[in-house]
Amino acid sequence: MKDNQNEFYSSISKYYAEIFPFQPVQLQFVKSRAGELAGKQVLDIGCATGELAIQLAKNGAFVTGIDLNEDLLEQAIGCCDFQIAVNFYRGSETASPNPKFQKGNMLELNTDFHPGQFDAVLCFGNTLVHLQSPALVQQMLDGVFSVLKPGGYFLLQILNYDYILSEPVTELPLIDTESIRFTRKYRFPNSGSLIQFQTELLIKSENKTVKNETPLLALQSHHLTEMLQIAGFSEIELFSNFKQEPFGGKHLPLVVSCSKT
Repeated sequence: MKDNQNEFYSSISKYYAEIFPFQPVQLQFVKSRAGELAGKQVLDIGCATGELAIQLAKNGAFVTGIDLNEDLLEQAIGCCDFQIAVNFYRGSETASPNPKFQKGNMLELNTDFHPGQFDAVLCFGNTLVHLQSPALVQQMLDGVFSVLKPGGYFLLQILNYDYILSEPVTELPLIDTESIRFTRKYRFPNSGSLIQFQTELLIKSENKTVKNETPLLALQSHHLTEMLQIAGFSEIELFSNFKQEPFGGKHLPLVVSCSKT
């Protein structure tokens, strides 16, 4: 992760779970695709503060969550430790496996993990497009294919750059809570596939503003599909949300399910 990106995620790590809270529909999507989770090995790429990983573990999965930002991982480990304490208090400390969180680069999956190690690999939260060239995206997808077991699923969520580029969409919906106000805007250069993502986080209690700008790869659906096919994936399906509604039109999410046959 580039230094400015890492500094930005560190600066908002305390508020990350409030900005992007756990969505139960994500868990349901994973279960609908990967099936019964008990005993399965799951890799969560870009796990951030770990809410999804913890919920997957509660359903019996053995989860490894990776992220490049150590402050986000610290939040994830703290949340996991709290959950362990709650389970112990309730007398259910062995009810489910605990997720493992570690610093990891999505471009180094072949180095960090064994071939065919995971039943499912997840990459949600627009994480993928922080890779700033098609070649790097292809490297990452090749790595995912390698660490998946035959019959395993790769589940991905980015934004719908078909829609964002065609409109163009210059601002994402405002996130406004009791503690923070988070604005997100796009700036479109005259050429190239990178767009500038500008964010501003207002921490209300401190009247403090944290600003950031980072380039993102505006990866359109047909290019992503081609890359997945090149990596070897099959049964590639695109959706407009985690409810698995049809892809296409004016919607922000792009959700993908594919498998290694």
